[in-house]
Amino acid sequence: MRPKDACRFLGVSYVTLRRWIKEGKIKAVQTLGGKYRIPESEVKRLLSGMETREVRAVIYARVSSSDQRKDLERQIEYLTQYCSAKGYKVVDVLSDIASGLKTNRRGLLKLFNYVVNKQVDVVVITYKDRLTRFGFEHLEYFFNQYNVRIETIYEEEPKDAYQELVEDLLAIVTSFADKLYGMRSHKKKKLIQGFKQLLQEVEKND
Repeated sequence: MRPKDACRFLGVSYVTLRRWIKEGKIKAVQTLGGKYRIPESEVKRLLSGMETREVRAVIYARVSSSDQRKDLERQIEYLTQYCSAKGYKVVDVLSDIASGLKTNRRGLLKLFNYVVNKQVDVVVITYKDRLTRFGFEHLEYFFNQYNVRIETIYEEEPKDAYQELVEDLLAIVTSFADKLYGMRSHKKKKLIQGFKQLLQEVEKND
């Protein structure tokens, strides 16, 4: 069994699983490539000896603009149903209407507080980019230090997420142009206009 699957069954983070392997709490074998594999018998052994405990979950949903409120509601509804099916206790439902590039989102900051205060076991999201547009692996590592795992329902973004990605890319280019040329520079406007045109050409050829 892959460590990821073992973690899901045991309800622990990868950091915890590795610690258990080092401590001898769970037996593991290594492949020729140096990767861990967990015998199914070991997972069953631990599960049989574990007390049934409540898994505390925080739902996090995000959209980039207020005209996507219906999509936000759909995310929350689906994630709530998912947690119910998994038997998770939903501690809180957090949401933001903001770009995935924005780091000071109110819901995201509240989520961090839950994590560092050890008030949550799992964070449930639909897609990785709902949590952050870039650097998901860093957030995942940070959460793991507090034995909190991130559970992502879907692997790939839906096709209608293209416009949101375009807006985030424009925000990056605009910020870059501000620093390079100044906010009112003609060169800045020319750069942004050229980038918009490039995106339109890409969309047409897709």
